Amino acid sequence: QVQLVESGGGLVQAGGSLRLSCAASGRTFSRYNIGWFRQAPGKEREFAAAISRIGGDTYYPDSVKDRFTISRDNAKNTVYLKMNSLNSEDTAVYYCAASRTYLGHSTESYDYWGQGTQVTVSS
Repeated sequence: QVQLVESGGGLVQAGGSLRLSCAASGRTFSRYNIGWFRQAPGKEREFAAAISRIGGDTYYPDSVKDRFTISRDNAKNTVYLKMNSLNSEDTAVYYCAASRTYLGHSTESYDYWGQGTQVTVSS
């Protein structure tokens, strides 16, 4: 089992940047694929990025490709999401999630979730 805690959210102006962190408990963090998701008010939770256990594979939806970068430091049990060129459509609660077996965009396929961190982009 793994527990996840997100941090790094906040208020940023359009065009700005933020780096989110997802800190995990436990000694087996490197066995988990990690995904970042986001949920805006009144909308379904959507995929934002994913990274494989050792970090060799990353995935992004078209909406954030070339703006967001996911990375991980297994020695620190942490996954990061660097977000550049933010716009109002990026405003959402951002969640990280973990799965031992799945790597992809499906929210239903991740087993563990954090509580989320709010990102608000002002125009």
